[in-house]
Amino acid sequence: MAHVHILGVCGTFMAGIALIAREAGHRVTGSDANVYPPMSTLLAEQGITISPGDDLAQLDPAPDIVVIGNALSRGHPVVEAVLDRGLRYTSGPQWLSEAILQSRWVLAVAGTHGKTTTSSILAWMLECAGMQPGFLIGGVPGNFPVSARLGGSDFFVIEADEYDTAFFDKRSKFVHYRPRTVVLNNLEFDHADIFDDLGAIERQFHHLVRTVPGSGAVIRPAQDEALQRVIDRGCWSQDIHLGTDCGWQIKAKTADWSSFELVDPDGRSAQVQWSMLGAHNARNAMAAAAAARHVGVPVAQAAASLGRFEGVRRRLETRGRIGQVTVYDDFAHHPTAIVETLRALRARVGDERIVAILEPRSNTMKQGHHREALAASLSGADAVHVLTPAQLGWSLSDVLAPLGERLRVHPTVSDIVDTVMDELNPEQPQHLLVMSNGGFGGIHEHLLQRLEGA
Repeated sequence: MAHVHILGVCGTFMAGIALIAREAGHRVTGSDANVYPPMSTLLAEQGITISPGDDLAQLDPAPDIVVIGNALSRGHPVVEAVLDRGLRYTSGPQWLSEAILQSRWVLAVAGTHGKTTTSSILAWMLECAGMQPGFLIGGVPGNFPVSARLGGSDFFVIEADEYDTAFFDKRSKFVHYRPRTVVLNNLEFDHADIFDDLGAIERQFHHLVRTVPGSGAVIRPAQDEALQRVIDRGCWSQDIHLGTDCGWQIKAKTADWSSFELVDPDGRSAQVQWSMLGAHNARNAMAAAAAARHVGVPVAQAAASLGRFEGVRRRLETRGRIGQVTVYDDFAHHPTAIVETLRALRARVGDERIVAILEPRSNTMKQGHHREALAASLSGADAVHVLTPAQLGWSLSDVLAPLGERLRVHPTVSDIVDTVMDELNPEQPQHLLVMSNGGFGGIHEHLLQRLEGA
């Protein structure tokens, strides 16, 4: 087997590539500038050696192939060495496509929101059906000990990201996967660092649709206007609709959507009782059930598996509960996701106080593309604390002024923690909802430590 060396190995996607390559029998090494848990621990447990990111010794002796992550660009010393020495190199998506996916039935989950949760649900549905799917998920699913595995059947579930592939391949990652079943969850403008406008993203989504065979299926919400424009460019596969009278439907049984009815296009229905909250997660479950049905899993079996679904790390995840105060962690960083997360939590906790703590960290947010929707997205919280990120070209205070007395804008994480603790009444139920697509300076642990000492 080959020696596969991975640059940027501690990213969630590239770590998944490493785990799959190792399971396939290859010798796997890697490097990264930011080596930290949980991925560094997971890779070490699998016997994958990690070198410092810019150490040229990692290329001696030369590996059979170097897989280069999309976080690395020209000018990086190891990238330059790979090019100068004429070493064989590829991207993570292309390596996966050529080495693993060629003979598999690929089920891909794409969209602006919900990819990680939907792909985790789908993998679990297939697992419960005895299909032993392979998968690569951009998060940590609670039902599996790893975020990626080779699997024991033809089926492979992949979270299909529209971000670009590598410095030498500016196509979206997902065009490499050639799915037979594809879920398009939704489509909004994002990734302003690589896309000029929504039309540019729609074009990439249509490139994905073009790769689905005639015997395959495209699964999508019929009400999404951007996805409708994608399909209007041409669709050569079965077009399965979500959320319509003649397609898949979901019907809430409780206000927080912890109980709902799932109905397939033939009118067969099943009841779901699960630990997840929110209409958005019920929609994710519906999309996963539609994809699972395309490979033979009936709606009743899909619904039964949801009762044992354990969620995904950083998706309204409870990080700790001390006395009457609960601290949550959520990946929300786009106004639409912020709205859905707050709505789900509010449906569960009723009138109890919700404190939203946001790090507007994404490149799209920093460039101001979502600032007009930001204040409204946070309006479901009783108090709002926002960290001012570096290189922000607009005023958070001005944009969020409609929140009035509920708003606090902070220069540092420690300032947020101090202010939140000062305003907290630990004798009343309170919910601290932390939202960021990064580590947020470990704010969850800082809050929990202060709560323990209070």
